Amino acid sequence: MDEKQPKDPGDHKPVEPALSPWGEPTDVSGGEHDAGVIAIAPEMAIAEADVRSAEEGEYVRGSSLWKDAWRRLLKNKLAVFGLVVVILVTLASITGPFIIKKTLGFTPDYIPSNNVKLIKSFPPFTGPDGQFSWTHPMGTDNAGRDQLARVLQGGQISLFVGIIATLVSLLIGVSYGAIAGYIGGRLDNLMMRIVDILYSLPYVIVVIVLLSMFRSQTPRGQLILLFIALGSVSWLTMARIVRGQVLSLKNQEFVLAARATGVSTPRIIFRHIVPNTLGPVIVYATLTIPQIMLTEAFLSFLGFGVQAPLASWGSLASDGIQNIAIFPWQLIFPGVTMALTLFSLNFLGDGLRDALDPQMRTN
Repeated sequence: MDEKQPKDPGDHKPVEPALSPWGEPTDVSGGEHDAGVIAIAPEMAIAEADVRSAEEGEYVRGSSLWKDAWRRLLKNKLAVFGLVVVILVTLASITGPFIIKKTLGFTPDYIPSNNVKLIKSFPPFTGPDGQFSWTHPMGTDNAGRDQLARVLQGGQISLFVGIIATLVSLLIGVSYGAIAGYIGGRLDNLMMRIVDILYSLPYVIVVIVLLSMFRSQTPRGQLILLFIALGSVSWLTMARIVRGQVLSLKNQEFVLAARATGVSTPRIIFRHIVPNTLGPVIVYATLTIPQIMLTEAFLSFLGFGVQAPLASWGSLASDGIQNIAIFPWQLIFPGVTMALTLFSLNFLGDGLRDALDPQMRTN
């Protein structure tokens, strides 16, 4: 019986490389690759990292979470529309009164006194003589003031109130929720029961009571009180959101490592944990701004908001509703502008929520 003789090592045939998922030999030569690129098939990737497309033969660059979120946001047409409208309204509100003053020579509070005929409300694109005119594209109010200039000034006040009050609510809500979630135990239980009690109180009634108790004699003082009153009662939901995020993060490895190295509790909370909750915080802040703007408009409609000579969209709508049967443009223009801005902010908030949702990252 013949025994098989071992073959000479030099007679070995080269080993065929393994086939890729596409039936082609994989490159096992260990050639040089870019250090920032992973040369594996996309099916083998476990995250949105740098992968090499075996079909295309091209390198696909990876990106960060924020770049991925921005790319997904741009795919949402309603969110992009909302972002464009918010930017345009903000720029127009900031620069509009200044441009009108430089080009036409009057301010939002300017009341003409050289002609009695001007002290009345004229329709859009109509001059004092009843002829077509570009001077007042949104008409004038009962005192002869330009409606476009006042709507742009109202945009400044309304957006300012919404942003500042939201920042106040974020400062209180993020700090409160982060501390309660990280400390836990009885302190967490006590702090959340306080939130539940405040939730049971009527939101608008609390704001009205605060504004009535600390009513200011000056318009600017009343505006500051409005910031504080709206911000101090709109932080409850933010506190709950941040607390839930902190509860899911406080036992993660990076927190345990920081705790083991002797990092202080405040530094762990505000330096390591809070930055990791920015996604939900940004989304809720975007949705809080229109809510506060709508509340401010309601308060101004009742007479508890912005006081003259300052004007917001709510106060302009309050003035226009009194003459809606005779001068409907006094209500239509501030009302439509406010509604468009609120819709756009909500569209943008919904788009940010979808873009920052980790479950949407596969799209």
